Amino acid sequence: MQHSQSLWPMYVSLKKVEKQVGRWLAESWELDQVVPATEPAPENAKLVVLELFLDQRASYRLNLDMDNPMLYVVCDEQEDGTWVPSLLSADQNVAAGCLEGDTPVLNMAMPEAIACWIESFITQYGEVEICAHRRKHVNRRKEVAEEQHRGRNHS
Repeated sequence: MQHSQSLWPMYVSLKKVEKQVGRWLAESWELDQVVPATEPAPENAKLVVLELFLDQRASYRLNLDMDNPMLYVVCDEQEDGTWVPSLLSADQNVAAGCLEGDTPVLNMAMPEAIACWIESFITQYGEVEICAHRRKHVNRRKEVAEEQHRGRNHS
């Protein structure tokens, strides 16, 4: 399966690890391998698609502009405690929403090829203004200051 302008299929495999936490052993899940679906599937890997959405371009831009852009692997937790990868996202809001709902999420550094692909997606469909509450406040103050300045010049 090849990737397209908005889809990039990947094979994702996880591994369970035991770590010493104080006197206790704690089990957790980590990413084992993440490879493009054009490569052979690693053992126990699941095909998961990274899909880009037009309405998430501002979040992708924020992620790409960070020092360490990330990809997020959302997992389903089975009854026996096993984690199974179900979704890949480049939007930290998707990851945060999943975590708030107690859905397991693993993150990894974004490969350069994927960062370039997302940059191309944003360029093709256009940048989106980042709408944050604080930002609106700043813009409103700027508009008021400009209006006051224009008013002084016309007096």
